[in-house]
Amino acid sequence: MADTLRTRLPESASCAALGRPASSQSVPEWLSHRARLSPERPAIFCDNDCLTFADLDRLVAATARGLAATGVRGGDRVALLARNGIDFVRVVHAVTRLGAAIVPLHARWSAIELARVVRDCGATLLAHDDANATTAASMADLVPATQRVPITTLAEQHGGGRDEGFGPHLECMNLSRVHSVVYTSGTSGTPKGTVLTYGNHLWNAMGSALNLGLRDDDRWLACLPLYHVGGLAILLRGVVYGIPVVLHERFEPAAVNRDIDEKGITIISVVSAMLVRMLEERQESHPYPPSLRCVLVGGGPVPHPLLDACARRSVPVAQTYGLTEAASQVTTLPPGDALGHPGSAGKQLFFAEVRIAGKDGDALPPGELGEILVRGPTVTPGYLDLPQETEAALRGGWLHTGDIGYLDAEGYLYVRDRRDDVIVSGGENVYAAEVEEVLCSHPAVKEAGVTGVPDTLWGERVVATVSLRDGVHVSEADLISFCRSRLAPYKIPRRVRFAGALPRNAAGKLLRRALREEHQRS
Repeated sequence: MADTLRTRLPESASCAALGRPASSQSVPEWLSHRARLSPERPAIFCDNDCLTFADLDRLVAATARGLAATGVRGGDRVALLARNGIDFVRVVHAVTRLGAAIVPLHARWSAIELARVVRDCGATLLAHDDANATTAASMADLVPATQRVPITTLAEQHGGGRDEGFGPHLECMNLSRVHSVVYTSGTSGTPKGTVLTYGNHLWNAMGSALNLGLRDDDRWLACLPLYHVGGLAILLRGVVYGIPVVLHERFEPAAVNRDIDEKGITIISVVSAMLVRMLEERQESHPYPPSLRCVLVGGGPVPHPLLDACARRSVPVAQTYGLTEAASQVTTLPPGDALGHPGSAGKQLFFAEVRIAGKDGDALPPGELGEILVRGPTVTPGYLDLPQETEAALRGGWLHTGDIGYLDAEGYLYVRDRRDDVIVSGGENVYAAEVEEVLCSHPAVKEAGVTGVPDTLWGERVVATVSLRDGVHVSEADLISFCRSRLAPYKIPRRVRFAGALPRNAAGKLLRRALREEHQRS
């Protein structure tokens, strides 16, 4: 395991070579540098508040002093339990300013699940906002060694001006230093702490900017949870790019659409289910303003019916493929390429390499399905304190994502499914996303989830759960017949359940395990 993954995160040695002590100066202090470059530019819009980069820097300095007073120092890990908001933003920057690593916690997990993560990462302190005070209190007996501190008390007790000790000494920035430990959602097993360095985040931000471009009037709307890598990436890119982030506490389609109209939003990151709700809330006769130049859609393959709906309404969709282990984006299809390459997640970003590998690990030719491998400076150095899992995931110098897809002759990536979600029925591979796309093309179907359940004859059989559009009805037999004319026999769902909504995590990703359990119970 690399040094950065040891129980305690080490101080940098790079500044010592320059005659400086290894301290906070070895931290790539992006916010402090940004506040010097463009102090009066807006940094964060949240509710009715607007903070400039200078405002945010002062708030973070006070918060950092508050954290330091509790005993936080370089190499520590600080867990953060908070909803999207200014409190979340200032703690992230304050923790990393001290040379500690931030561990954002999934705000929808139970106290038991959260305590497991806090113990696993060895957090010395748990910072929480008022909305999560009860949950934090209930964790006291579960993690007695971890100090719990309300975020509101940090800056209140340690206010004041700039702390000049936290300067952006660019010549000794240590990009290999750990910035954050982001835990996977745990939908298919015990969550693992993905270690992400400053370099991982920076090269990902640079690759995205080189792909999508960067404009002086850009404003990025963040309605994804900040404790997921997609939300955290937006927060950091705002500082690196020097553009404001318009932060929403939660995703509400009406509020998102209103801000796109009224606040000059140019970029927004969502998943397919969120985009569907945005389009449903907005009448087709009311187009999005031309200022909206990019709707990044990730979290899984985008159904073709949704792409068609966006094309009809001139919504500038940019499909993207990414994962926590690569600090967010790996490939992105710019809006201008969407119609020419429907269904593609685009080409690899500037600092990423993508390969499709067969079972033997060898690269496959264009058009052949295999596992998606990723390499480059955006890729994690490993999982926290899990050397065997790290070695398995990074074998051969490539990140083995577990995702299935192919590259076409031009290098465009097409993502089919998660390897764990591939259904093997009668020896044939069935890709759930393909069946879901067919079901979603039925005019009565709002969303669909497909999984496999055990079958004594076939190994697994394909089953589906669908949510219907308001005011329409279709029978199970009708949907199966619809699939029969569009899919090979072994791909056709043997059973269709109806539900008001499909189970999803906070980032909008479909919880197939929950679907499988529902089918097995019924």
